[in-house]
Amino acid sequence: MTTNSILDAITFDSNGLVPAIAQQHDTGEVLMVAWMNVDSVTETLDTKKVCYWSRSRQSLWRKGESSGQTQHLVEMRIDCDGDTLLLLVDQKGVACHTGRRNCFFQSVRDGELVTIANVEVDPSALYGSSAKE
Repeated sequence: MTTNSILDAITFDSNGLVPAIAQQHDTGEVLMVAWMNVDSVTETLDTKKVCYWSRSRQSLWRKGESSGQTQHLVEMRIDCDGDTLLLLVDQKGVACHTGRRNCFFQSVRDGELVTIANVEVDPSALYGSSAKE
């Protein structure tokens, strides 16, 4: 299958984006959700290094380029409607810009918002004093 046929199977929204869920390939842990466009999907498939689209910066965001916390693509899956991607990845280090393993570190329990995962790496050590991946 060619990259073009894979891209044809993906339904990008009116902004040219598709949501992508990153999941640790061997444990099933859901790490994060981000956005991809044609260029980031193509680069990810070509290099096996996960690349997203940063909506805030309006540019490609190569996971780990500033933090060193990389994602290697093991497998890309496309959902039944073609409008969501599941990226099975090998995450090196933490996935969240807050310094936690994953971005889903808050849980609603008994009507309260509870932090369920501690910071593993000080974000300033990853990105400097104010940088954010």
